[in-house]
Amino acid sequence: MTFTADLYFSFRSPYSYLAIGRYRSMAQEWNVDIALRPVYPLAIREPDFFERNHPNWLGYTMRDMMRVAQFHNIPFGPPRPDPIVQNMVTRKIADEQPYVYRLTRLGQAAARRSKGLAFAHEVATLIWGGAENWHEGEHLAGAAERAGLNLTELDAEVIADADALDSEIHANQTALEASGHWGVPTLVFDGEPFFGQDRIEMVLWRMQQKGLEKRA
Repeated sequence: MTFTADLYFSFRSPYSYLAIGRYRSMAQEWNVDIALRPVYPLAIREPDFFERNHPNWLGYTMRDMMRVAQFHNIPFGPPRPDPIVQNMVTRKIADEQPYVYRLTRLGQAAARRSKGLAFAHEVATLIWGGAENWHEGEHLAGAAERAGLNLTELDAEVIADADALDSEIHANQTALEASGHWGVPTLVFDGEPFFGQDRIEMVLWRMQQKGLEKRA
């Protein structure tokens, strides 16, 4: 029996990056299909989110994400450029966002092909794994190819079908909140949400409780 689960994911979220490779490995080892459900970052969904947070929030988050990466031996570096254009001193989000809409729509186009998990992992590794100017040259094309996809084909769909892709992304966001959470990464299995990169072992435990077996 093959289990199914939904992974709600943002390309701007460092914790989504720190989780997705481990979820991809889980899906390769265990008999579970994990569907990627891309959502727009909180910076888009709630533009004042960062301005409302405690002043210590950003510093602690940066310290924590780096130690999580070290603990799990995951390559990690600040995104160059950040998928969200933001003044990190004032925390204000810029009106013009040249990267995140394309990225999220590409992720949804990959999800349509049932290759969203692999695509998001490969692209997130570029963004958060230390690649400079990940948006230029052959970086994204190589990531798509490693996921078994063609970037030219995906980009054409992103342009031609942007409204439908955005409707699907909005539906993902609605489903995430209906599941009982709002943040990413959140994996939903059998109606139960598991939020955070530190819930992966618990997800596996719950699936094993319900009879999950390794792939043959």
